[in-house]
Amino acid sequence: MTGGPLNELAGAFDAHNPPSQELIADCVHCGFCLPACPTYQLWGEEMDSPRGRIHLMQAGLEGAPLTDQMVEHFDACLGCMSCVTACPSGVQYDRLLEQTRAQVERRHERSRSEKALRETIFSLFPYPARLRKLRGPLRATQRLGLDRALRRTRLLDRFFPGLAAMERLTPKLGTAEKLPAVVPAVGEQRAVVGLLTGCVQDVFFSDVNAATARVLAAEGCRVVIPSGQGCCGALSSHSGREAEAQRFAQQTMATFDAAPEIETVVTNAAGCGSAMKDYGPLFAAENDDATTQSAEAFASNVRDLSEVLTELGTVATRHPLPMRIAYHDACHLGHAQGVRSQPRELLRAIPGVQLVEIPDAAICCGSAGVYNILHPQTAAELGEAKARSIMATKPDLIVTANPGCLMQIANALERLGTPIPMAHTATVLDASIRGLPVESLVTP
Repeated sequence: MTGGPLNELAGAFDAHNPPSQELIADCVHCGFCLPACPTYQLWGEEMDSPRGRIHLMQAGLEGAPLTDQMVEHFDACLGCMSCVTACPSGVQYDRLLEQTRAQVERRHERSRSEKALRETIFSLFPYPARLRKLRGPLRATQRLGLDRALRRTRLLDRFFPGLAAMERLTPKLGTAEKLPAVVPAVGEQRAVVGLLTGCVQDVFFSDVNAATARVLAAEGCRVVIPSGQGCCGALSSHSGREAEAQRFAQQTMATFDAAPEIETVVTNAAGCGSAMKDYGPLFAAENDDATTQSAEAFASNVRDLSEVLTELGTVATRHPLPMRIAYHDACHLGHAQGVRSQPRELLRAIPGVQLVEIPDAAICCGSAGVYNILHPQTAAELGEAKARSIMATKPDLIVTANPGCLMQIANALERLGTPIPMAHTATVLDASIRGLPVESLVTP
């Protein structure tokens, strides 16, 4: 907890960037957010809806203390931003939530076990080099079947549910694909882009990064992959770790600014793209106009892969992939970035693809950054609901654009005993451009 002048305000919040009264006033309490909110749908509890949480923020500004119960309601929010899409009044709940979570992280004393789990998460996942050290042992464990044996004992579930969730979510690991510093454009060069390799994406889904680079190159992009990349700050900013998020953001901006030929920074992970497009507000409360303006300028050049490809217009030949695909909107792509039509347009352009829509598509799968580790039971309920909705479409393949969603939905399908192949949008586009068979996408 922070001492000194930050604690001058009475009540739940300190004087550094509390939830904005102006933004709170935009909420007219109409209730349109209720059917869109996953936790309200699960529990029917007003304080676990966006409207209820905004009421708690107002109470905190008016002097109510930051109680354990109040924090539980804020913690229970997935931050999926479905309510932002549903709100007719344009309430910026995403901004209010990040302001509130930063207050909670500074001012609320968590239990020893909560602290330990959060410190484990945030000293591991944002650091690709640390994750790589785990890759070898995890792969060996999977090949020997020790992961399944451990799961059957349920010891981790009983004593360390957060660690159990981490273990279950770990994808099947193959050979890591390494990217060069530059992938030249195929044919006429149409753009120069920088590729964010990410943390979990880089270590556990390196094949997705390789596919992304090949697709961009096939479409005439010179792809620059700056060395020394680290975390973009997404996990930290979405969890209220404000100073940490700012540090990661500054490092990311410096890494790409060191390659001035880059015109656009491309992301292939929904959470990363959402955070990077929001770099300006991350620094807005620091009264540092130069840094804020620099962050806003950087953010204006960040694009999701699907945005870049549709803006450029595709030139690479697509080979047929006769299959039925269910496309899942990652929340931080659909709700936070408003990118919905572009991935569908790209998938529909592949000959033979039949794209089907998932019922209740706007409801979160329960991944939500590290939510499925911090709240495994709630995440499991949401994951299984999403899996059943997907199963109803009878797809040959499930496609999404976020590593967390890939892991969460695959885990839910496995628990239900109905595994369905899954792939990233980039992987499907890459297979079509290279003329790979359907089996390359659906064979384990």
